[in-house]
Amino acid sequence: DVLKNVSLFIPEGQCLAIVGPNGAGKSTFIKLLCGFYRPTSGSIFIGGTDIGEMSQDMLMNCIGAVFQDFQTFSFRVIDNIAMSQAADPDRIQEVLRLTGLTDKINGLETYLYREFDESGVEFSGGQMQKLAIARALYQSPSVLILDEPAANLDALIEYEIYQNMKDISKDKTSILISHRLANTRFSDVIAVFLAGGIIEYGTHEELIKQQGLYAEMFEKQARYYIVG
Repeated sequence: DVLKNVSLFIPEGQCLAIVGPNGAGKSTFIKLLCGFYRPTSGSIFIGGTDIGEMSQDMLMNCIGAVFQDFQTFSFRVIDNIAMSQAADPDRIQEVLRLTGLTDKINGLETYLYREFDESGVEFSGGQMQKLAIARALYQSPSVLILDEPAANLDALIEYEIYQNMKDISKDKTSILISHRLANTRFSDVIAVFLAGGIIEYGTHEELIKQQGLYAEMFEKQARYYIVG
């Protein structure tokens, strides 16, 4: 078993950060929530309903997830965000505003890349990341999951994304995985995974005071940013 004796309640509207070393079970936990895996024992509930009893469409309507390996396409911005859903221009403008992309395009008809339109825009890695988040927000999920989506971006772009988490995740339950522990300070509570279980749980301040694994990991990362 990858996960053992994991029991967690995430209140509606809470932002939960999940941290821990590689192989601790973080991504497996997220894949279970998304229904990619079925638990061999125990149950997972969203809003009181066992996800094992939900249809795939119902579960996907509840959850908006952004992973490291997201894709963007050489289509218009409006198509990249709405995808298979009906396009609501006002709603798309709103998610572009929330992710800071409004000024990066010349309207919703703007093409990404230049395969089909020479005036298309070439997004940077950070801008493509924001587009993936905008796509997840557009479906109006009740649960927003960010599984190390900015792992390949520089620290400044990642900081900007997480700094906007309160606006991005407004009225949503949000779960984020980040190896850069500076980003966990934007969350309400933190769960520390190790060897397939949760060994620490609390706010950033509470976990620092406990002087456990989280405090050790945070201190080691902080050394890279402290001069003198």
